[in-house]
Amino acid sequence: MTHSARLVITPVRGFRQLSAFIRLPRRIYAGMTGYAPPLDMEQRSLLDPSRSPFFRHGEAQYFLAWKDGRLVGRISAQVDRLVRTVSVATELTPETGFFGALDVASPDVVAPLVDAAACWLRERGMTTMLGPWTLNSNGEYGLMIEGQQAMPMVMMPWHPTFIGPAVEAAGLEKRMDVLSYQMEMGPEAEAAHIVPNGLKVGEGRLGTLSVRRLDAKNLDRDGEILRTLYNDTWRDTWGFVPYTEDDMHSMIHEIKPILREEHFVLVEQNGEPAGVALVVPNVCDVAGDLGGAPSPLGWMRLGKRLLRHEFQSARVILLGVSKALAGTALGAMLPALLIKELMNRGNELPYRRIELGWVLETNQPMRRLIERIVPEPTKRHRVYSRTL
Repeated sequence: MTHSARLVITPVRGFRQLSAFIRLPRRIYAGMTGYAPPLDMEQRSLLDPSRSPFFRHGEAQYFLAWKDGRLVGRISAQVDRLVRTVSVATELTPETGFFGALDVASPDVVAPLVDAAACWLRERGMTTMLGPWTLNSNGEYGLMIEGQQAMPMVMMPWHPTFIGPAVEAAGLEKRMDVLSYQMEMGPEAEAAHIVPNGLKVGEGRLGTLSVRRLDAKNLDRDGEILRTLYNDTWRDTWGFVPYTEDDMHSMIHEIKPILREEHFVLVEQNGEPAGVALVVPNVCDVAGDLGGAPSPLGWMRLGKRLLRHEFQSARVILLGVSKALAGTALGAMLPALLIKELMNRGNELPYRRIELGWVLETNQPMRRLIERIVPEPTKRHRVYSRTL
């Protein structure tokens, strides 16, 4: 336990304090333009050690900040054993620890929370602290720097503008920015121009390629294809942490009630997986006005909206291309083919916008591709680091 004036930082213990930790953001950010509270049950799946697959390969400690007996902030500190398996290109080492879930009511709360997380990580032999990641780079990622008033999106963290400067004042330095782009969907937003004219899957030069959708009868198999290609594509990328089988199984079955076959794009070459993308409907569209813990009437409304699939937007959460195609013309073209296929499905899906997120600022090939459709990013999230 640490003290600073009237500020007290305490570790989270037990179900009730974890519930307070989960509810805190919607209490301190209520009424702020652009903020939409996620559902408590969604956050519990992410954070509860008894439910989150993260705890099969990592450990974490949550902290709460109190001022005059009132909750004013939170942070997590975590160690992920998966970083021992990644390549040097990720710039992660076994001594890299992480922080996340940083939410505060005022700037003065940031430094004591960061210090509490740093102390916990230092005690476990970590020499560098990186974040915010909740709980790793496959969860909620980065501190929002720009885009606070943009359309809220599922699994995208939201922060008021004052937190970034407070984090830097607490001794953390920028390590990487990740960018998000919102693209218009539907016939009027045809994406043919991102692929050279005359090229179509299954025809001509692309005759060896075929496209299929999600096979609901073989959900776990398609999830494993998605996991394998995603890990294969990004394994040498900054900050990469692999999806485990448990991670993917949990994620797929968590979103199963809102998944449709159109949300999954698999490009195969001669029957072998070559590229894949997964889109998830934006739960903020149907739950954002109900609060994190809807009333019984609110749950009825949510159920009706889900049954009617009343989503207006969606997010590409995973996109991967087989490493076997790296350095080939087809490998360079596949991301464009995947994005084009997703946008063409605007004729079938009800979404007006689709968000491509967490593009590393250093990933110039992907940025050039996306910025042919959307010239400027809609949101910017920042990852910070500090030597312990």
